[in-house]
Amino acid sequence: MLKGSFVALVTPMAADGSVDEAGWTALLDWHLDAGTSGVVVAGTTGESATVSEAEFAQLLSLAVERAAGRMTILAGTGSSSTAATVERTALAASLGADAALVVTPSYNRPSQRGLIAHYRTVADASAIPVVLYNVPARTAVDLLPETSLTLAEHPNIVAIKEAVADAERVAALVDGGLPVLSGDDPSCCERMLAGAQGVISVAANVIPAPFARLCELATTGQGDQARALNGRYDELYEFLGVEANPVPVKWLLNAMGRIGPGIRLPLVPLDERWHDRGAALVAALKEPVALN
Repeated sequence: MLKGSFVALVTPMAADGSVDEAGWTALLDWHLDAGTSGVVVAGTTGESATVSEAEFAQLLSLAVERAAGRMTILAGTGSSSTAATVERTALAASLGADAALVVTPSYNRPSQRGLIAHYRTVADASAIPVVLYNVPARTAVDLLPETSLTLAEHPNIVAIKEAVADAERVAALVDGGLPVLSGDDPSCCERMLAGAQGVISVAANVIPAPFARLCELATTGQGDQARALNGRYDELYEFLGVEANPVPVKWLLNAMGRIGPGIRLPLVPLDERWHDRGAALVAALKEPVALN
């Protein structure tokens, strides 16, 4: 269930910030056709911080209706409140999500003991499997490998999305028996070649078929081919980091005609100084890539 290319799907929005339901289903269909293994609904790339509970239910229900049984559906249910995370995870389970992706609580910066208590409380209450999500650059708290492995003893905690691009860290998790999904696009190829079983990717939003193939190559140990394909996208990885995620990726998708221009405050559209570079990247991505 948790192997291959998972897309941290953006939430398409109209210029006024309203959720674009038709755009959402079109993105899901594109990823189904491209061979994407799974989708994260309302994760951090999907602007979870500004998505209401009703919108979360709308997006997840549409994803389940469209893709259940054909893609693994992860629901982003983490928040800074343990009680709110338990409630959102229960809602996700009731709507048919396959698993919950639970990011570490941000801003309140719990200790490692606090993180253990938080995740165990969520996992105890959850009717679906829980995937840990560590992204200290965004949350200001680091779920250390030894803490993750302690949490992995819980039968309902099944994997981790690890966004720290550190080979030794990922190796420790893999060696400890915890399935790893890379959360860092630039290093995901090497992490998969070293034992991670997939990636939850921002870049997959714009190159779903190449990313599905990259994951297939890397998770089956075809290092030379995987590295060659991965190397084609260094400029994309760099561009996706010029401003806070998901600002650059939503701009690219809009330029590609895949979604509207909407993004919600406090995020604002991509600064004009990046537009020419982005347009050149979109043109380059139109060139066919041999995936066999």
